[in-house]
Amino acid sequence: MEGPRWTVRRGDGAAERPPLLFVHGAWHGAWCWEEHFLDWFAARGHDAYALDLPGHGRRRGEGSLRRLGIGDYVDAVAEALGDLPASTVLVGHSMGGYVVQRLLARRRGGPAVLLASVPPTGVAGITMRFAARHPGALLRATAAYRLGPAIDDFERARRLLFDPDLPEDEARRHFARLQDESYTAYLGMFRPVRTRRVRSPVLVVAGGADALVSRGAAHRTAHAYGTEPVVVPGAGHDLMLSLRWEEVAAEIAAFVGDEARRRR
Repeated sequence: MEGPRWTVRRGDGAAERPPLLFVHGAWHGAWCWEEHFLDWFAARGHDAYALDLPGHGRRRGEGSLRRLGIGDYVDAVAEALGDLPASTVLVGHSMGGYVVQRLLARRRGGPAVLLASVPPTGVAGITMRFAARHPGALLRATAAYRLGPAIDDFERARRLLFDPDLPEDEARRHFARLQDESYTAYLGMFRPVRTRRVRSPVLVVAGGADALVSRGAAHRTAHAYGTEPVVVPGAGHDLMLSLRWEEVAAEIAAFVGDEARRRR
């Protein structure tokens, strides 16, 4: 089942298997969850929804990507949640993880999962790490006022996003689906999340080979929510497209199951 906003895979609807709403990161779309996660979770009984944020995927024609801010993305997730059961678990990747955190700070919600997420302190650290390694790409992105130039080279994108041992043909297939990203939304992520307002239990998962979000950032994110990160050795930034994706999915399923049992 698909619609203009999201892709859906239906589970068995059992109460102990809550729905999952997957929120992609910069340069991606709902397609990144279709590769492995949606069918995997649906096969285990969860209704699995992958949202296209405004200006992304099948929603590329919705307004000017250049003008979309991070608040527009937060509002889009909030609107989608309004159409789903209250038990829905949010799963955000990278920028999508930051969007999820901003939403949790704005309203009470259930459990949430942050995958290779922008930390609650914002993108300053990630920006400095990127600038040290790819100063020219950052300058081009800033001059163009769009984030596309940050990942417009295959080898650079491969190092930033994918497992070091992901076969080249797979990496090229994913690279071909990447798109531009709003610089306005990027600037909005310099604003820290008000973590004290977040009351939801949070799972933090990081890739051991992530070239964008450091392990230190993952630990700081986890500590902000009173937990420890799960680090998947060998996994790159795109955990849902990793060769180790099933290990990531299993961690999410275990966390969601534990939280569902606690809430009975």
